[in-house]
Amino acid sequence: MPAGNVLSFPAVNERVAGIKIEALHIGMKVKHPQYGIGLVKTIAEQTAEVEFEEGLRAISPEGSGLKPAEPQVAITGLDRPLELFVAETARAVMEELGVDRPESVVDELGSRWHKGRLVLHPADASLQPKEVPLEVFFHKIVMLRNNLRVLEQKLNAHEKLSDAEKVEMQQYITRSYGSMTTFNILFRAKPGQFGGG
Repeated sequence: MPAGNVLSFPAVNERVAGIKIEALHIGMKVKHPQYGIGLVKTIAEQTAEVEFEEGLRAISPEGSGLKPAEPQVAITGLDRPLELFVAETARAVMEELGVDRPESVVDELGSRWHKGRLVLHPADASLQPKEVPLEVFFHKIVMLRNNLRVLEQKLNAHEKLSDAEKVEMQQYITRSYGSMTTFNILFRAKPGQFGGG
């Protein structure tokens, strides 16, 4: 972490009167001293509706002891240009999500396709054909593959779906992979290709 930045984490046993309504967002997990863990459903001017295990409750966050159930962080003393900080954060997020930049994806493209073009000819000869660089098209194919992989991982790790539901959903992902095998010819190596039947 760059010098000058201070991360502050509230102490676990710290007593908080409550959080400000402005600090809440829909979908945020919160903890109430009496009702336990809940999920913010709606936010009004002074109250928030929170879904607890025992039902929906309207809570006035300030003074109620309501606090975030999610990890919180405050950064003070940030001593770097905001643009640089945002760029570094965006890069880290893209890396964590497995999002590739187009130029990094080109390494997976077979060498015979480099600098190639995809040309779409309409049936009507009076219309112009559409040309797309193969690197751009291939990037979209790889992004689709990566998103299918992430979807598959999230599906397999889903807590609320039964095994039967997971198997049923997995079949759709497998069929999607199978539909994309036409594009395997573009890949340099087999491990990057689509599989499925």
